Amino acid sequence: MLTEPTLGQHCRQGKVDPPNPFCQGVCDPFSRAKDINMQHHIQSVALDRAGRLINHGPTVLVSARHDGVENVMSVAWCCGLDFDPPKLTVVLDKIAQTRILIERSGQFVVQVPTIDQVVLTNTLGTTSLHDDPGKLAHSGAPLFEIPGHDMPFVGGCAAWLACRVIPEPHVQNEYDLFVAEVTAAWADDRVFRNGRWHFETADPRFRTIHHVAGGHFYAIGEARNASDP
Repeated sequence: MLTEPTLGQHCRQGKVDPPNPFCQGVCDPFSRAKDINMQHHIQSVALDRAGRLINHGPTVLVSARHDGVENVMSVAWCCGLDFDPPKLTVVLDKIAQTRILIERSGQFVVQVPTIDQVVLTNTLGTTSLHDDPGKLAHSGAPLFEIPGHDMPFVGGCAAWLACRVIPEPHVQNEYDLFVAEVTAAWADDRVFRNGRWHFETADPRFRTIHHVAGGHFYAIGEARNASDP
C-alpha cells in the first residue's frame, strides 16, 4: 500500500490581492491559467453524488495542514461508507506525518489523481518526509487553495473531497482506519458532470488510476452496462 507522506509545496506564485478563489499557478497540467475562473472546469459536486467520485476504488492523494505544516500522501485504501451524509474511510499508517496533521486538525482532503499523475502519485507514496524534507517541492506536486477550507488541494486531479474526521479512537489506533464525513466536493467537469463519470468520452489523460503493487498501476478501463447484451 502507498502510505508515505511528503511536505506540501505552496503554489502561491500566482497569488494576488485580493486572492483569487483558486490559486492555480502551474497546478493544472491541462491548463496553465493562473486563475481557475479562467478555465471554469472545477465545479462543485452535490453531496448526494460525492460518493461516486471514489466508488470505483481509485488510488487517492490525501492532504492535510496543521499549524503551518502541509503534507500530501498517496493512499491505496479509500472506500465510501455512507450516502447521507456522505462518509468515507481511509487507512493511514501510524508512521505517516500526514496522519499526525489529520489527528491534530481533524480534517483532510481526498483527491483523485489521473493517469498523467502516476509518477507524482508513486513518488508521494514511496518517499518519506524523513528522507527528504523538501519532498513535495522536488516531486513538483502543486497545491492550491479553496476559500473556506483551510487545507491544501493538489492541482491537476480529477476530483477533490473535503473531509471532517469522525473520531473513532479505538478504530484509528487498532486498525489505522479513519472515518470521515465529506463536507464538500468538486470535480473537473471534463470528466465528471451531471453526477457521473464520463471516462468513455473524456480525454484518456483524465482516467483515474489503481495501484496494484511495486509502483505498478492500472488506469480505469472501458465502461460496460449490466443491461448490455
